[in-house]
Amino acid sequence: MSNGLQKSNLQQDEVSNTPLGDRGKILVTGGTGFLGSYIIKQLVEKGYAVRAIRRSNKLPFWISNEIFDAVEWIEGDVLDVVALQDAMDGVDAIIHSAAVVSFAKKNRKDMYHVNVEGTANVVNMALEKNVRRLIHISSVAALGRTTNGGNVNEEKKWEESKANTHYGKSKFKAELQVWRGMSEGLEAVILNPSTILGYGDWHSSSCAIFNNVYKEFKWYPPGINGFVDVEDVAKVAILLMESTINEERFIVNGDTWPFKKLQDTIADGFGKKRPQKQTTAFLMAVAWRLEKFKSLFTGKKPLLTKESARVAQSQTWFENDKILKALPDFSFTPLEESIKKACEKYVGTIPAVQP
Repeated sequence: MSNGLQKSNLQQDEVSNTPLGDRGKILVTGGTGFLGSYIIKQLVEKGYAVRAIRRSNKLPFWISNEIFDAVEWIEGDVLDVVALQDAMDGVDAIIHSAAVVSFAKKNRKDMYHVNVEGTANVVNMALEKNVRRLIHISSVAALGRTTNGGNVNEEKKWEESKANTHYGKSKFKAELQVWRGMSEGLEAVILNPSTILGYGDWHSSSCAIFNNVYKEFKWYPPGINGFVDVEDVAKVAILLMESTINEERFIVNGDTWPFKKLQDTIADGFGKKRPQKQTTAFLMAVAWRLEKFKSLFTGKKPLLTKESARVAQSQTWFENDKILKALPDFSFTPLEESIKKACEKYVGTIPAVQP
């Protein structure tokens, strides 16, 4: 396989290695998750030998079983050092997408364990096993949010702020482990995707946005945020894995939209009513408290938490100039196109995705 990528100007003088060949074996962590499953799909379709770690035999329904049949599965997780040791035998590169994404207080301890300690385990074992490259999937949340929002690029420095979520803090601390690995000789690149959109399990992660709009949820928040197609993030991860770019971070953001525009576009894709009422800070505060109270009795995840309410009210623009310059043959899928495609798939599988 020849991907045609040349060494990025970012690292012309620093890196002397060559891109991965077509016989590389790639380890994917978080392979049964939303983004990880699409990364596996694209790797298999490109002819890579793929190994992935999983904690159960349950596989995502939104990816063909034929794809997963081509994967060598290792039972375990990133907190299982023995499983990681076995998983990294003979591996040329790792795409580390395993993470806990949550804004709920009850999940914080587990989230910090997986996101920080799990990443430290991946980095340490990669160094021990002399794995050639690591692509770490982080988040724009790891760059930190500020109360006033504004423009964010890769130069932004982390600042302690009430606007930061614990998820963001956990991903920031995870990145510190990756930078440490780089200082010890590990070739690595960090990706900071914005909110990822696409077809998946609409009862979890960012896919739940589609579920809420399908049910004609009438409220929309005043915030502005970045969004990106899940297949674009997977493609960028693989292109950077195949490149010789090293010791860099990249924001992966398709476009920045108001939440109102996002929800309107999804509603149009489903042929549903658009949301009509804008929430206020007061209403959001009431809503997340009610959701918390309700979850105590139902046992279900709250639709809104204190942290997610803050994110929904913030107005932040994420720049993507750096990744487009590093990968000149790559372009982001227009969000309208991504949403239309996802809506069509959700409608076609409503029995599968409904409770």
